[in-house]
Amino acid sequence: MKRLCSKLATAIIITAVGGISLSAMAGQSGIVGFNPSKDTATPSSQIVFNKINPAISMGGAYGNMSKGGHGTFGKFPAKFITPFHTHSGAYHGVVVAGTMTNPFKGEENPPELTPGSYWYVPAKSEHATACVSAQPCQFYFHANSAFDFHPVKQ
Repeated sequence: MKRLCSKLATAIIITAVGGISLSAMAGQSGIVGFNPSKDTATPSSQIVFNKINPAISMGGAYGNMSKGGHGTFGKFPAKFITPFHTHSGAYHGVVVAGTMTNPFKGEENPPELTPGSYWYVPAKSEHATACVSAQPCQFYFHANSAFDFHPVKQ
C-alpha cells in the first residue's frame, strides 16, 4: 500500500500539472470515415496516439471517446498510477502489454493484470489505474458512452 500511495502522489502531481485534457481528446476523432457496417482491420502501426497529459496517450480504434461509444487504446509509462477517480459511464478494459492493476476504493492488494487480463469499472466506481511493471503498459478499453475523468478527493 505504501508503494501505491507514493505512486499516487506522483500521479496527482502529473495530473495537476498536465491535467487530463478532454479538449485534447475532443480533437481525436477516432477512425476518420469509420463505417460500422463495413469490415475494418487496422494495423497497430496506423493507430495514432495523442497525449492527453504528460504521461498518458490514447489512440482511437473506433468511435470518438469524447462524444460517445468508442474503443480506445491507452499507454501508460512504467511505474505509473492515476489518482483515484470516477467516470460517468462504465467501461471494459484489457491489458495488451506490461503489468497493470486497477485498485478499487478500499482494495489493499489488487490483482496484477498481465497481457490478456480483463477488468470492468461500473459508472461512478472509485478506482485508480496503474502500470506496475518496469516496462510501459498498453491497454484497450471500450465503452458505450464518452470518456470523462473526475478525480476523487482522498
